[in-house]
Amino acid sequence: MRRAPIGRPRGFDTDEALQRAMVVFWEHGYDGVSLTDLTRAMGITKTSMYAAFGNKEDLFRKALERYAEGPASYSARALHEPTARAVATAYLAGSIHASTQADRPAGCLGVQGFLAADHLGQSAGNALAAWRNDNRAHLRDRFQRAIDEDDLPAGTDPDTLAHYLMTMANGIAVQAATGATRDELQRVADAALHNWPPRGL
Repeated sequence: MRRAPIGRPRGFDTDEALQRAMVVFWEHGYDGVSLTDLTRAMGITKTSMYAAFGNKEDLFRKALERYAEGPASYSARALHEPTARAVATAYLAGSIHASTQADRPAGCLGVQGFLAADHLGQSAGNALAAWRNDNRAHLRDRFQRAIDEDDLPAGTDPDTLAHYLMTMANGIAVQAATGATRDELQRVADAALHNWPPRGL
């Protein structure tokens, strides 16, 4: 007699469910959604969510990873630009594009998370901090390379420049979430780059 297979298949696409959760967190932030909101959007039960993703904090951490690898991947791509100015230009352009697409929530999932940082547990809070710190470190290292290659003046502080660029991108995301248009944000980015340090002498 043939034995029945042990266990039951999940019966849903975990990748699609995570994608939907990412969009919900992106639109409403961590604190703005309940487990019911999440499971309804994901099309699964709470039991299935816990089995596949863990608790709400674990789900947010996985959604943030998905966001970093998808909509926010412009950050990593910008690092490959040939000059520091081109890196900054691509970084801000990517932020504008990711924050203002018609078929996605406005703003930035990471910024939404930072605004609810006091309500995050340690795991989700650590994931946000690591994402922010990694982005800053990658930009800092890229700008240090630009200094070494005489693409930026020798007296430039690469960490301050990285912090400045991230602050501008975060501000763009906040403005996008409050209704600023892509053209308006591009003018802000252009103004931010107007006084970009000149090439090294």
